[in-house]
Amino acid sequence: MGSFVERNARPEIFNLKPYVPGKPVEEVERELGITGAVKMASNENPLGPSPLAMAKVQEGISKINMYPDSACYYLRQDLAAFYGIDEDCFLVSNGSDEMLRLITETFVLPGDEVLYGKPSFSEYELMALIMGGHSIGVPLKDMCFDLAAIKNAITDRTKLIYICNPNNPTGSIVSRQDIEQFMKELPEHVLVVFDEAYFEYVTADSTVSGLEYLARGYKNVMVLRTFSKAYGLAGLRIGYGITTPEIAAAVNRVSEPFNVNLLAQLGAIGALSDSQHIQASRSVNIQGRDYLYREFEALGMNYVPTEANFIFVDLGRECRPVFKALMKEGVIVRTGDIFDFPTYIRVTIGKPEENEKFIRSLKKVMGV
Repeated sequence: MGSFVERNARPEIFNLKPYVPGKPVEEVERELGITGAVKMASNENPLGPSPLAMAKVQEGISKINMYPDSACYYLRQDLAAFYGIDEDCFLVSNGSDEMLRLITETFVLPGDEVLYGKPSFSEYELMALIMGGHSIGVPLKDMCFDLAAIKNAITDRTKLIYICNPNNPTGSIVSRQDIEQFMKELPEHVLVVFDEAYFEYVTADSTVSGLEYLARGYKNVMVLRTFSKAYGLAGLRIGYGITTPEIAAAVNRVSEPFNVNLLAQLGAIGALSDSQHIQASRSVNIQGRDYLYREFEALGMNYVPTEANFIFVDLGRECRPVFKALMKEGVIVRTGDIFDFPTYIRVTIGKPEENEKFIRSLKKVMGV
């Protein structure tokens, strides 16, 4: 007969692999009896949040007995002014993860297809499976999204295509030319979601934001951004989408009331206004990136050139033992085996002293 859950739960849940987050610093220190650990696993901003964001959050603490503004009115106004786009084009959510769920609940029927590059952010697959959709991961080509192969995989049942740009975990971007060709040939029944969580870190001018296609009048485009990465508000969980007013209104229908908490809204308003913090975050990222490139090259390790705040690097050996040994040294990274790259790790670019601690520890555990 099976258990209660086996008899009664929706069959889709048995195909799900729960997301496994990186371990918090406190847990690692407690488990291993160490201090001074650094977390370089979850692509958080090593500079912390903007002072303006913290001041806004402090202002709001006395009001947490009140429900937040369900429409995120003031934040959407600020976003509209920041981008020069009508506020009806903005959706705000409890992190980008919730936005992915809302998009999927709005558009994906059982049997519909969702396409994305593989490896990429695992939530694309998870959300599709929850709704009974088919998730189709199209292998990367040279560590980049292969848009030509994704285009060839489109069928009448394809509802969503995710373009993670820069891509997580590789840090690679898709070229302007490839995106342009892809968008030219895109069928009208497919919604393309540009997941641009790391776009603030991009330094190359060889790619293009999905915002350009919205500006050109495409009716089947959505762009996702977040306050979790460069803006340093991962702990508040707040992301947003930019799309047509029609799509925004449809997605809003499945959104919970009060889904974005009061302090998150205030923190985001403060962070958005702090251009100096974003510039400092970009600068420390570029400095750290170039330092880690030099060190990896000196060690003879191949890495994927990044446009994000992390680097996907090939250790040339199984990553799990190295990951565990690094943890004992007080350095937390992400293993590549979860992305089907068993000799790789993904390391977040930190402050200079964190990057140096990582390299010292890596050399020690690798015996070089």
